Amino acid sequence: MLAQDEGLDLVKIAPKANPPVVKIIDYGKYRYEQSRKEKEARKKQKTVELKEVRLSPNIDVNDLNTKINAARKFLTKGDKVKISLRFRGREMSHVQTSKHIITDFADALSDIATVEKNPKMEGRSMTMVVSPKRQ
Repeated sequence: MLAQDEGLDLVKIAPKANPPVVKIIDYGKYRYEQSRKEKEARKKQKTVELKEVRLSPNIDVNDLNTKINAARKFLTKGDKVKISLRFRGREMSHVQTSKHIITDFADALSDIATVEKNPKMEGRSMTMVVSPKRQ
């Protein structure tokens, strides 16, 4: 009755409360403000991407450092990094001797990253996932 006199709407704010909470407001304006709040919340969300760095068992020290710097850049942006050590042909017979490459890679990034998924063989590659440390 009061809402009709003022030309506004009676809107349930908390319908599950006992008794339900209602408010006399302009419903169109209320819906607009709700959509603006949702849009603002979506803007502030950070989507975490999974970047991949591929290594080989016979990688040189300088090449490894370049890959570490690339991974460091991804981690500082807030992305997770998947480290893949790919084995081809006869390299499959030296899987255990090459495991140190992927662990050294993680040790080099230990100041800004934590190991999320330990090294594991998946087909012809050994993978490991690191994510940025929380402050």
